[in-house]
Order: sequence, then structure tokens, then C-alpha cells
Amino acid sequence: MSRVVLQGLEFHARHGVYDTEAVLGARFVVDAELHYAFADLNDDLNEAVNYASVYAAIQEEVTGTRHQLIEVLTARIGRRLLRDHPALTAVTVRVHKPFAPLPGVFRDVFTELTLSRAGS
Repeated sequence: MSRVVLQGLEFHARHGVYDTEAVLGARFVVDAELHYAFADLNDDLNEAVNYASVYAAIQEEVTGTRHQLIEVLTARIGRRLLRDHPALTAVTVRVHKPFAPLPGVFRDVFTELTLSRAGS
């Protein structure tokens, strides 16, 4: 299977359950794995998945509507990418919240979701 990976896309957003998260916001990091058959593509962007378009969609989802749960944000990103890019057969999306309000020392908290098109 072939894939293109956009890794470490960073955005400031206001997702979270607590009021302080809505006011102050925090850094969110997104990884997106785009699965599609590109081995036999001509050297033509119109046949490929445009990474700039993928980035713009992710940015809009992360910085637009506020969600309490990053699980919901992750699903919205995955569904949007499949909807907007018919060449994709599957996507894996990770949303990292490295400064989640947890009462201890940790490196990262993230959600991960893989979605496929029916029949792929």
C-alpha cells in the first residue's frame, strides 16, 4: 500500500473540556497518512492528492469549530479528507495534545483514527 504522510502540523486552537482551554488555547499537532495508489501516476498534480489542499482542510478543522474532545476533532478531519479527496482509499489521522491538562508528567496525549472507503 502506498501512502503520503503529513507529520507534525502544528496549530494553536481552543479544544478541551475546561473553560481555561477555551480562553487560552493550546498547541495541537496533527499527523495525516494519506493512502492512495500513486505508483503509476503521471507527473501531474491533477492526478495526485494536493498536499496544500489537505493542509488547508486540516487547518480549517483544527482552528475552526471548538470541540471538547479531540476524538471528535480527529474523526472530523478524517471524514473531511475522504470527502474532499476522492483518490484517497484510506486515511489515518492523529491529533496530539502535548499540553493536555493532566496531573502528572507525560510526553504526549493523542488520538488516532483510520477510516477507509467502503469497498477499498
